[in-house]
Amino acid sequence: MSNVTMTKTKRAKKMLVVEDQGETCLLLDLVLSDRKFEMDYVNNLLDADEYLQKNKPSIILLDNKLPDGFGVDFISYVKQKYPKIKIIMISGFSTARDVAMENGADAFLEKPFSKKNVNDAIDRVLA
Repeated sequence: MSNVTMTKTKRAKKMLVVEDQGETCLLLDLVLSDRKFEMDYVNNLLDADEYLQKNKPSIILLDNKLPDGFGVDFISYVKQKYPKIKIIMISGFSTARDVAMENGADAFLEKPFSKKNVNDAIDRVLA
């Protein structure tokens, strides 16, 4: 019985990072390395949609400006289809905050962000 409990405790939450800038993905990987997340990365909305059809992450870290569209437009689609998934919008433009939140984002991170900002946002959406 303790093995089952141990497995549940050790199971990592799945996180999808939708970001087309490799440097930002690397930074997020470093920032979150001490947290127990199973992290997957895609660099456009089409790949994110395909990923979500097969996987159910707890959190999506979603960039706004992507090669095939805007993350803010993807938020309401995800929220309608997968309402339990938490979305943290990431953008270098603070003006995207209001649109992201209106479309259903659970939190907003403005680039550049700090380790504390990222961890605080994750803690808030998982609380």
